[in-house]
Amino acid sequence: MSFLSVLIVSATPVLELRAGIPLAIYLGLNPVEAYILSVLGNFLPVPFLLIALDKLLKLASRFDFVWNTYEKIELRVRSKKDLIEKYGYFGLVLFVAVPLPVTGAWTACLLASLLSMNRLKATISILAGICIAGLIVLSPIIGILNFIK
Repeated sequence: MSFLSVLIVSATPVLELRAGIPLAIYLGLNPVEAYILSVLGNFLPVPFLLIALDKLLKLASRFDFVWNTYEKIELRVRSKKDLIEKYGYFGLVLFVAVPLPVTGAWTACLLASLLSMNRLKATISILAGICIAGLIVLSPIIGILNFIK
């Protein structure tokens, strides 16, 4: 059950692996299991989002609350597009790799969609960023665990 909890939390927007890895460690998983499950969970929605995002946005436009929320998110995302336009797919890797709020896989999918990026290249870039972000999140946790022991 703890595996499923980590996958679900890691696949959730905003939380992603930034919450999945600490949760996994808290639930007693070893750091390697925590990393693999969190990266996998964080990546699971990416291909589906990149394929379906345009259709989901058209559907969302029918509901004022959802559309207004989307427009606020889109304004934030568009403010990050300079990095992506300047560095291309490597910029997308960097964007996801920095484990800060609003720089995760879900936002990267929205950004890739808004910029009409190649889906396969965007998927690979986002996966690379997720892997790096996972290492960045896991490293201090391992350090703290070693310090406590």
